[in-house]
Amino acid sequence: MTWDVTGLTDRLLRDVVVYVLAPLALAARHGRHIGFRVDRTAVRNTVLLVLFVLPFYVVGSSLPTVRAYYPMWETSAALREFLPHAVAQFVIALAAETYYRGLLCVGVRELGFKSVFISPVVYAFHHMYKPPIELALSGPTDVLFGAVDYESESILPSVVAHGAGLAVLDWLVLHPPLVPTERVVRWLSWLPIPV
Repeated sequence: MTWDVTGLTDRLLRDVVVYVLAPLALAARHGRHIGFRVDRTAVRNTVLLVLFVLPFYVVGSSLPTVRAYYPMWETSAALREFLPHAVAQFVIALAAETYYRGLLCVGVRELGFKSVFISPVVYAFHHMYKPPIELALSGPTDVLFGAVDYESESILPSVVAHGAGLAVLDWLVLHPPLVPTERVVRWLSWLPIPV
């Protein structure tokens, strides 16, 4: 987190080096499996996880704090500009999931199911300067993604849910909200954090 980045390209480089290549090197050196596998169970769990989290991205895209923060890097709804942005975001999600769910969960699965509780605090730290609702949900999301990946013995579910979710979120905030902002704010007015 001390390797400072200024743009999407810098972030992409840093995250691939720190969160993909370093964990893969550690895994190779110690003979570990960190979830780079695709099988029927992983694909099924990927579809189920994506269907579960998609409504959160749709509703979240209507929140004022989320709309003010995203997209994190300059882009537009023009496909020639948005698609490379979405691919870069997907690679960043792959990097994060390789580290948090691959190295810190699937990679230590011999600890048993409790391995899904290793990274939530660090993952929340990673979300500290994001919208308050995202910070509040980062711990439970980390546990959910970790549990699905643990059961799948693959990081495919969390990579696709996170990567596709970021692309959907960015696309939605570049357009008028699907769910009226006033309605979502009213639904969530009981939360003790700004939405």
